[in-house]
Amino acid sequence: MISQPFMQHAFVAGTGIALAAGLLGYFLVLRAQVFTTDALGHVAYTGALGALAFGASARFGLYAATVVVALALAALGRARVDDVVIGSTFAWVLGLGSLFLTLYTTNRSDADGSASITFLFGSIFGLSARDATVSALVCLVVVVIMLAMVRPLLFASLDPAVAAARGLPVRGLGLLFLLLVGVTTAEATRAVGGLLILGLVAAPAGMAHRLTTRPYTAMVLSAGAATFAMWAGLVISYEAPQVPPSFAILAVATAGYALVALVAAWGERSARVSRSPSRLGLGNESGMLS
Repeated sequence: MISQPFMQHAFVAGTGIALAAGLLGYFLVLRAQVFTTDALGHVAYTGALGALAFGASARFGLYAATVVVALALAALGRARVDDVVIGSTFAWVLGLGSLFLTLYTTNRSDADGSASITFLFGSIFGLSARDATVSALVCLVVVVIMLAMVRPLLFASLDPAVAAARGLPVRGLGLLFLLLVGVTTAEATRAVGGLLILGLVAAPAGMAHRLTTRPYTAMVLSAGAATFAMWAGLVISYEAPQVPPSFAILAVATAGYALVALVAAWGERSARVSRSPSRLGLGNESGMLS
């Protein structure tokens, strides 16, 4: 399997994307901004097709759209936006992507009709050596920047008011963080798809949050779980070619979260049962008092 060039490219790009997604995902869950990734995934699809429709590079469109929208979301801060507005905006963005797809396929003789599927659901087995190297390097830079700012970002995420009082640039940290989310989403769109990147971000991070309350341990767990899901999904898709790689990757990630959630729920139920009056030998006394 490893001797196949397309698998080598997939593992190189996938590992970088998974590490960045897992680390960013921990903070997205902590800051209650997971939905941001879904928004940027929709925007990435539209940006890529818009760039292709007007003769530009798809990578340029991915970056331009996701970075601009990420900065706009950061500028809005934590202000609450009505769900109807969000839903309508997302529908409009996808509709705009459909318009760009039509313009691209009808007005350009060299148009690739599968571009829409690629940016929606990903095509990690179709990455070239150059694309895989660029994705891995970009995501490695994201990871390095995140590690450099992890302490102040953690402080600003847990208690922004106190962090601001201590002189930390809370708003600037939030802007840089969402910028990194936008860059990672742009790179991940070609691999796992704009509609599916949310699963790779949310599931490993949610699992890490359930397993431990220690921030640094949770970050390692989240990045490790995302990487394991990526590797396992690639192997599954290679051994079973009828299974799309994006589906296999997200199936492993989601199954891991579901397993941890079930074990945690069982543990909480067992703890409640062990603390019940009958278990503590207080059943008779409770009856006498009643």
